Amino acid sequence: MKPADILNNRNLKRTACRDGILEVILAAGQALSETEIRERLSGDFDRTTFYRSFKTLHEHQIIHKIVVDNQLTKYALDNSVTNKKPHAHFYCDQCQAVKCLDNIPVQNYQLPQGYTNNETEVLIKGTCCQCKPQDKE
Repeated sequence: MKPADILNNRNLKRTACRDGILEVILAAGQALSETEIRERLSGDFDRTTFYRSFKTLHEHQIIHKIVVDNQLTKYALDNSVTNKKPHAHFYCDQCQAVKCLDNIPVQNYQLPQGYTNNETEVLIKGTCCQCKPQDKE
């Protein structure tokens, strides 16, 4: 999957900044914060260009938010781009990485009458296998 293909599929104009943001996300293999994306982005884009590009990618459901808490939000490619089913995410308290848990589907919860579900997110917090102390035998 290439940034050009993703943008063309959504009928969006290719720009260096949009291409760069998508290249960073594709290369990372995990969800990243805006700051992490901006730090890894090659090219010297001003804040306005970066945030407009970022907002456009989010509005066109190319990237989606994973809200960890009120101070940390990470971003990954949207399921509609990756063709993944809705799934849980794991946040490591130690290294602050967010990983997709593709094998843990998000359930459809039965809501009380009159309630409408717009979105369901499952975020599991703990320690990832790289940060967990290894048991010594």
